[in-house]
Amino acid sequence: MEKNINVWFDKEADFLEVMFDVKAGYFKETENEDVMEKVDADGTVIGFSILHVSQHEKSPISFGIKSSVA
Repeated sequence: MEKNINVWFDKEADFLEVMFDVKAGYFKETENEDVMEKVDADGTVIGFSILHVSQHEKSPISFGIKSSVA
């Protein structure tokens, strides 16, 4: 089954958003203050966003995704 991944980058806001699924959800903090994960009502991760993207251009951004659904 093929699935689309949607990626948005706003250069002016220095913001990147990656969505694995387009549906209702909310953003939660991660251990990295520049990264938020988006989860649906069941707790499944459906995307993530990164603030201050340009500050991370010389090293990878690392974060763990927590989900209440296995």
